[in-house]
Amino acid sequence: MGAIVGKQVNQEVKQDTESLNLFQSTQTVVAEALEQLGYSDEMYELLKEPIRMLTVRIPVRMDDGKIRIFTGYRSQHNDAVGPTKGGVRFHPEVTEDEVKALSVWMSLKCGIADLPYGGGKGGIICDPREMSFRELEGLSRGYVRAISQIVGPTKDIPAPDVFTNSQIMAWMMDEYSRIREFDSPGFITGKPVVLGGSHGRETATARGVTICIEEAARKKGIQLQGARVVIQGFGNAGSFLAKFMHDAGANVIAISDAYGAIYDPDGLDIDYLLDRRDSFGTVTTLFQDTITNKELLELDCDILVPAAISNQITIENAAAINASIVVEAANGPTTIEATKILTKRGILLVPDVLASSGGVTVSYFEWVQNNQGYYWTEEEVETRLRKVIVEAFAKVYDISKTYQVDTRLAAYMAGIRKMAEASKFRGWV
Repeated sequence: MGAIVGKQVNQEVKQDTESLNLFQSTQTVVAEALEQLGYSDEMYELLKEPIRMLTVRIPVRMDDGKIRIFTGYRSQHNDAVGPTKGGVRFHPEVTEDEVKALSVWMSLKCGIADLPYGGGKGGIICDPREMSFRELEGLSRGYVRAISQIVGPTKDIPAPDVFTNSQIMAWMMDEYSRIREFDSPGFITGKPVVLGGSHGRETATARGVTICIEEAARKKGIQLQGARVVIQGFGNAGSFLAKFMHDAGANVIAISDAYGAIYDPDGLDIDYLLDRRDSFGTVTTLFQDTITNKELLELDCDILVPAAISNQITIENAAAINASIVVEAANGPTTIEATKILTKRGILLVPDVLASSGGVTVSYFEWVQNNQGYYWTEEEVETRLRKVIVEAFAKVYDISKTYQVDTRLAAYMAGIRKMAEASKFRGWV
């Protein structure tokens, strides 16, 4: 398997280094997972790349009257299990390889949570922070028109992601319904509740991370009441997680945003911070005594949650991590080399494809409710989510112990198995 990965990497066209490394590292672990499970090289050749990748150009009339052309992507990794599923991000640094890697991760999340989906992902190169409400609507509708032939409730189901929200999902659903000439709430998830959205969707990712923290703390014999928690990132996932941890009796001793971090060994006033953060999760600019993100990651704590961006725990700082448990709420915050160092040091790592699977799980619940035309209470959603995440955590933990592999490889093994079996039964390999 290693030779296959090396050959593929050497043939790659030179692209943005960070996104390329992200995709290559994903392929490396996929190869290791398939090898551990005894699958052939042919299975890796099928699953190492998305089965379908679409690049689109989207013309939008801006507020100044000029037409601006945006580039967008939609990646569908594998649809052997069922329709593909995954978010759409609006960000100036979106790349094709990043979208590919994220679609593979979505496949793994769906496999770990035992959902009837393959992974999908979309993105548009833009900066929504510099666009008006009307321009964002035009871009959202234009994207749906451009990808409409390959998406739908039984083909590929988009959802919110970085810098997209329920309003953008509502515009996209409305545009798709106009194209197909019938109401299609199941085309997209993360919608407003009044348009067929699910209760609990907004907090689903943070809720799933919280459940993983509870399970990991139980394995390590740590009481959540009074546990010292450090959270890097105070956006959607990080802020809700801070609130959930605070309400559970844990001491959130540090949080950070793009401008720095704040630390109090006695615990931060989370409700105060939530009231004062802006729409992008920024709050540290209100304080004078701040620390750096690097200092935050190395604080003495029980539980460290990277909930910001990728490549935060690396070979350079993994030996300085001073936590018993690391739970990845962000995508790819810990490198492969750092994962090995943390594992050797006895730190329990809950990998991103497991920890952040709450969002796609509740998106699945939303899709099910749309198909049934019957909607659940928030309590029902949370009960069902807890059952899925607890079972997924146990599955990954047991694979790690049975095969004597780190938890990241165990999670990839759990995630890839269902997709590989489905591909084999279909006769694709």
